[in-house]
Amino acid sequence: MKLKEIVSAIENYAPLVYQESYDNAGLTIGTPSQEINSALLTIDVTEEVIDEAIAKSCNLIISHHPLIFSGIKKICGNNYIERSIIKAISNKIAIYSAHTNLDSVDNGVNKKICEKLGLVNTKILEPATHQLCKLVAFVPVDYAEAVRSAIFEAGAGSIGSYDMCSYNVDGKGSFRASANTHPFVGEIGKLHFENETRIEIIFPKNLQNRITDALLHAHPYEEVAYDIYPLENTYSKAGMGMVGELPVATNELEFLKKIKNTFNIPVVRYTQLRGKKISRVAVCGGSGSFLLKDAIAAGADLYLSADFKYHQFFDADSQIVIADIGHFESEQFTVEIFYDILKKNFPTFAIYLSETKSNPINYL
Repeated sequence: MKLKEIVSAIENYAPLVYQESYDNAGLTIGTPSQEINSALLTIDVTEEVIDEAIAKSCNLIISHHPLIFSGIKKICGNNYIERSIIKAISNKIAIYSAHTNLDSVDNGVNKKICEKLGLVNTKILEPATHQLCKLVAFVPVDYAEAVRSAIFEAGAGSIGSYDMCSYNVDGKGSFRASANTHPFVGEIGKLHFENETRIEIIFPKNLQNRITDALLHAHPYEEVAYDIYPLENTYSKAGMGMVGELPVATNELEFLKKIKNTFNIPVVRYTQLRGKKISRVAVCGGSGSFLLKDAIAAGADLYLSADFKYHQFFDADSQIVIADIGHFESEQFTVEIFYDILKKNFPTFAIYLSETKSNPINYL
C-alpha cells in the first residue's frame, strides 16, 4: 500500500497539531507515494533497528521517538543520527514517528499506561489549550437540521462526554444577488430577506477542513456565510499526562511492586512513603517532572513518570509519592498502540514488533 495511507491512519488517531513546538513528529524519511510492504514498530530509531528492518524486509519503520529532532546541516556519518539517515535512505526505508502528539491524545501513551495499571475513570491531567474553535453558520430554517447533522457527522459538537451539542437561534438574513450568480432563493438584483437559523458548534481545530467541507456540501446556498473563532477553552480530549483511580485502594509498597512487575523493570526510584493507601494515580510517559504540581493538585497519591532530577524529588514534599521508572520503560508499550492502529485499518498488513534493545540505559 501507499505510505500516505498509513500516515493518514496514524494522524487521524494522533493529529500532528497536538505535538509540542520542540518536537519533530511525522514523516521523517520517505515519500507519501512510496509503496510499503511491511512495517517495523519501535520506540527509537538506531542503526541496529534499521539493520533489523533490513533483515525482516521491512521498508517502513514507525517509531515513537523521532530520529531527527533538530536541524541537520551535514549528513556525513559523523554520529548515529547521520549514519541512520544514510542507511535508511540507501535501503529505501521510510521512517515515521508519532511522539508528543501520541502522548497528547486521550487514547495515547498515557492511557496505555493507565490500562496496564488497571486505572479507571481516567482523564487528561493537563488539558490542552488553543485546540478548539467555534463554527457559526447561517442556514435557511428548513435546512438547519440537515446541515447540523452533516457537521456533527464530521466530528463537531462534542463537549466533554456529550456530543451533538449546538446553539441555535432564528433570525433574518439579507442579501442581494449580483449578475452571473445562481441564488438558491431571491432574485438577481433585488434585496432579499430569508428566515435563517444561526448555528454555533464547537470543534477541535485539527478537524477544521473536514468540518467546513461538510458545511459547504450540506448547505444549499451558492455562497455560504460562516465564521470560525479560535477559543481559549481547554480541550478535555487532548493534553499531557493522565490521572485515574484504582478500583481498590492499595498499600503503597505493594503498588510500587506492581509497577515494577507490570513494566518488568529492575528498579523504581521513589520518594518517601506517606503511610497512606494508593487510590488515585497520575501518570506521564517520558519526561514528566513538569506535571508534578498538576498531579498534586489533582489529588493523586502517586505520580508515575520518568527523568526526575535529584532536587525535583524534594518537591514531592510529603504530598505525593513520586515513582520514576525510567524514560524508555514508561513508554515501552507505545508500540502496542501503533500495532492496534495498523491492524484495525489494514488487517492483512505485515507488522513486526522490534526485537532490538534500543534503550541506551543499562542497569547492573
